[in-house]
Amino acid sequence: MKGAVGFIGVFLSFLSEVFGSQLPFACGINSPTCPNYCNLCVDVFGKPTMECLSALFSHLCLPVFTDSIRSLNTTDWCVWDKVSSLYSNFSLCTEEISDCLLIPWPNSLVEAFFVNIHSEFFKKCPTEEFSDPPPAIVFALVITPICLIPVMVSLVVLKTKNGDGAS
Repeated sequence: MKGAVGFIGVFLSFLSEVFGSQLPFACGINSPTCPNYCNLCVDVFGKPTMECLSALFSHLCLPVFTDSIRSLNTTDWCVWDKVSSLYSNFSLCTEEISDCLLIPWPNSLVEAFFVNIHSEFFKKCPTEEFSDPPPAIVFALVITPICLIPVMVSLVVLKTKNGDGAS
């Protein structure tokens, strides 16, 4: 057990030397920009908090998305093929920053950003709502089993009478 703890200590000190500065908390290492995000959170907020995450989203992810979508024609905002890459890039940006700060993704803050995006850019998009089929189709679908029930009952009765002769 002592060996494992010693190894972890040596490993963590190695990582801090590799990334230059020692942070008072763990920082994700899945991106070369992670130390920058973590250092910014330490300098401004003291540690990675949801406030820091919100500030990073607001200054790094959201402007790229809004500038990109505003460069499209407003009629194209509702065409998924036109906005899917922008939407995906925003999602990846929020995920990368969250992972760097070791804050679980998705979270309530990410959800709030997406709700705000939808209310600003996609609220006028038509939704595909289900509607009732025409009355003729409903009538055909309802009347068919109703008519088949007496026929099936008659077939069962005839089969039973002719089948064993005792009925």
